[in-house]
Amino acid sequence: MSSPTLDDVLASRAASGKEIVDVDRPLSKIVICQLGEGWYAFHGERIREILAQAEVFFVPGCPPSLEGVVNVRGDIEAVIRPHALLGLAEESPGPQAAILLGRGSGIAGSGLRVDRVEDVTDVAPEAIHSPPHDLSHQMAPLVLGVLHWREKSVTLLDFDRLLTEYAQGQG
Repeated sequence: MSSPTLDDVLASRAASGKEIVDVDRPLSKIVICQLGEGWYAFHGERIREILAQAEVFFVPGCPPSLEGVVNVRGDIEAVIRPHALLGLAEESPGPQAAILLGRGSGIAGSGLRVDRVEDVTDVAPEAIHSPPHDLSHQMAPLVLGVLHWREKSVTLLDFDRLLTEYAQGQG
């Protein structure tokens, strides 16, 4: 019995209804997290590090949206709670909270506190859909798109724009 050819294997795969994966297709790494009850994501190239267990030090006189600072190998990083910018209710960080430290953002030394990091995964660019047209004026400049992940709708946010909007609101 002869071995099947590549055409035979592909035809068999297509007939079975299984997706054929194109390994040459460019993928984008994204970090999926939870803020309040919502699911959000950031492009992975904007996140330089995820801190799961970091002690945040309170800084007197700062607004409530600035949780404090964290010492990361001798560098002091501000920890921002993005809930107010996104129109979400503020809650105390739970045991699964994490800090996403930015890379190359307009505001050096800043991280975002998220309620939980759920996954770091690769997605095809065509899986990211345009933002809905009915976004609030508060959210519209921050949303890059929407994708579906594990039966959930995930809002892709602009990390740099989020920090810039925060800085402008604090000025």
